[in-house]
Amino acid sequence: MVTVSWDHTMVCWDLETAKTLWTSRHAGLLTSCSVSSDGKLIVCVSDMDNEMDISLATTGECLHKVKEHHSSTMTRCRFDPQGQHVATVSVDRTIKLWDLLAQRTTMSIHSNHSNTVSSCCFTDSGRFLCTASWDRSLQLWDLETGAFRSRGGLRLGGGVHVGSVSSCVFSADAQLLVSGSYDWTVALWDMASQRHTLSLKGHSDWVTDVSISVDKKVVASCSRDGTCRLWSVEACDVIPEVVEKTENQLFKCGQCGGSFCVPRSEASDQLPTNCVFCRMKTGGRYRPQPPSL
Repeated sequence: MVTVSWDHTMVCWDLETAKTLWTSRHAGLLTSCSVSSDGKLIVCVSDMDNEMDISLATTGECLHKVKEHHSSTMTRCRFDPQGQHVATVSVDRTIKLWDLLAQRTTMSIHSNHSNTVSSCCFTDSGRFLCTASWDRSLQLWDLETGAFRSRGGLRLGGGVHVGSVSSCVFSADAQLLVSGSYDWTVALWDMASQRHTLSLKGHSDWVTDVSISVDKKVVASCSRDGTCRLWSVEACDVIPEVVEKTENQLFKCGQCGGSFCVPRSEASDQLPTNCVFCRMKTGGRYRPQPPSL
């Protein structure tokens, strides 16, 4: 896992041991990062000189440094699924695509958002890019046809969010779009009809980021209210319980010998004997249970 922070550092973590693999220090506040689909490259963006850095995932060594990539602070960066381009969005309301092979900006879109562009996400094919904005809207951009050049992006259902939209993410098959907002809600969108289908309410402060599982059954959201929530889309009327933070215990994998963590609250007869990577290879049926409330 890779994290960036306003403390000027980018940190790469081993999730099984919770140990730091490497730390990279930058001159400015780091606002976003993304890992390429093959796991080889990392992009991060900084508010110092509006800089974008592309680094090796194994060591954190910087390969490309692009200064003044935008005219104002970048809010989000994303590799496309093919790992050929990096999309960035900014307070300056523009969208840019940087080509890793050509090592230059190959597309610059002056969006028709009326406020900061806060987030962006690609469909799995890389054809469509969705942008979220503080103007309370989401826009869809067809990067293959470039039709937006004459009419702008396709605006999705205005009025759904009554606060700034902070985040957006497509499902793996691009049939669903999930958005989070400062109005404390999470919204689901059907991309075939390009219509809003569902709102999830339960947070008591800004929703700052969202994600969706591969099977589209679970949506994750995090909020300034200090909680992360998992929502069952099939039981959307149920507000998730808030589970208190639990301590982890460290185990040694019986197959590969590596270390892995398990919450202490789980019953001892349910504990796995192998790490998640070995369980994935062997198709193990271990299913972690939530702690009792």
